[in-house]
Amino acid sequence: GNCFPCPQEGCPMMGHYADRFPEKLKRVDQKYFLNTAADEPFATWRQKVFIKLSGVKKTRGDINLVYYDTQGNSKEYEVASGDLSQDDVYTQYLDVEINPKNTTKIEFRWNKAIFSLLWARLGAETVNIIHGADG
Repeated sequence: GNCFPCPQEGCPMMGHYADRFPEKLKRVDQKYFLNTAADEPFATWRQKVFIKLSGVKKTRGDINLVYYDTQGNSKEYEVASGDLSQDDVYTQYLDVEINPKNTTKIEFRWNKAIFSLLWARLGAETVNIIHGADG
């Protein structure tokens, strides 16, 4: 959990595509990390998530996405937390443990901060998720 977000020059690479980062080979005593899921098959799928909010102009709380799969499993991921604004697009890389091919539903969840306006409502105007063969 200490390697993300990556430094400006990028994350240390290992495995597939590692040869695309020749500068990494010149450094010594590097730490390499491999993100895995907690359970078998230990694979994770990197997804880039963009969320544009609708509703109140500004509020406090956190935005989560909950992934559901065909076997009834679910996993919740935090995308943003703290001061939230309708004018911002929240972007996050998620290492999702649920295979995109088996995903049946992705739920947008807003958890309101205790001191937030009681009447405040917040929704997702758009949620874009990008994934590919190499994450």
